[in-house]
Amino acid sequence: MAAGLTPIVCVGETLEEREKNETLAVLDRQIKDGLDGFTGEQVAAMIIAYEPVWAIGTGRNATAAQAEQAHAHIRARLRQWFGAGAADRCRILYGGSVKPDNVAELVREPDVDGGLVGGASLDVKGFTALVRNARPTAV
Repeated sequence: MAAGLTPIVCVGETLEEREKNETLAVLDRQIKDGLDGFTGEQVAAMIIAYEPVWAIGTGRNATAAQAEQAHAHIRARLRQWFGAGAADRCRILYGGSVKPDNVAELVREPDVDGGLVGGASLDVKGFTALVRNARPTAV
């Protein structure tokens, strides 16, 4: 941050943790440990990416409702631990297999501020379709 870089803090649960209904507890632990020592102003300038580990590179992804639940929980914790300003200004992205066919549904959710795109960015036509589908006029 001192060098002018914007940190992207990635959080997310494994498939085993999700199946045990531990997602929110895992997010709490990761947010608390990962952001310990930062001020609300610093957190406001960060990007947090919810990346369910079970979705990275697998072609599987969280449903829009699952993503919204995680994002809303993250935002609520930011509000609780760092204040309303940090919660409102920190961008929370979904990063678990964002693709042209799921991005519109994901970004419609109120607490999903956008997508952190990995492998889908390697195909120019697919990435162009993803960007087009993510635009509010396309939803």
